[in-house]
Amino acid sequence: MMESRLFTAALAAVFFCAPACAQLRPMSDDDLSRTRGQGLLAVSNSTLGGFDFTRIALDADVQLNASLRNIRLGDYRFPTREGTGADIDMPLLQFGQNGSKVSITNPYFEVVYRNTGDATAPREVIGMRMGFDSISGDVGLKLNSVSGSLLVNGVDANGQPTTIDSHTDAGGGKRWDGAASLVGVHAGDASGPSRDFWISVLKTGVQFQAPSGTTQLPDMAQQGVWLNWRDKLAQLPAIAPAMPVAGH
Repeated sequence: MMESRLFTAALAAVFFCAPACAQLRPMSDDDLSRTRGQGLLAVSNSTLGGFDFTRIALDADVQLNASLRNIRLGDYRFPTREGTGADIDMPLLQFGQNGSKVSITNPYFEVVYRNTGDATAPREVIGMRMGFDSISGDVGLKLNSVSGSLLVNGVDANGQPTTIDSHTDAGGGKRWDGAASLVGVHAGDASGPSRDFWISVLKTGVQFQAPSGTTQLPDMAQQGVWLNWRDKLAQLPAIAPAMPVAGH
């Protein structure tokens, strides 16, 4: 799982080192009475389905323009469906295009563990996930194969609606190649941002909580590396580089 650890470190650097933008303004006594300060990092604990969760979130809005290439996560044998040999084979994950930025709120890490009943080792770490409460903007997304729950709406050459939906996969979304035609997505719509992007690395399947601001539980994340993203995604016909090319 070396690739998974390297990707986690790289993505963490992108999210947690990106500039956070906020506008300062004076607060009245009434404003102050309704405000509870948490600092830059917010830590919360929860329990669901026999698992305990500790989340560390960057309580900030982030504007992001960055590219990650040739990502392979979960590179191990899986005889039921080898696919391209990895749980996620992602040639491109690009936030923003042609100088535009993607808006992200509240990036977080979440550690998953459970009680073992063994006094010498009372808790077992099951894995972790990394994501954010919301995202809006253009995201370059090329997937040779993916393990996860993915839903993207689009329009074909004849103007007819189409969908890319991992729920149609008889293999349950494990090392699925049904999203190989994607080049990018627009996250969010007129009703608000997309709210359910995360990637997990787990020793066993885990049911995570509903995304912030919703009550719908996501599909259960499977063992290995798992990507979840189903909320308000529209397929893009093309994606430009994150930054404008000099001379164009």
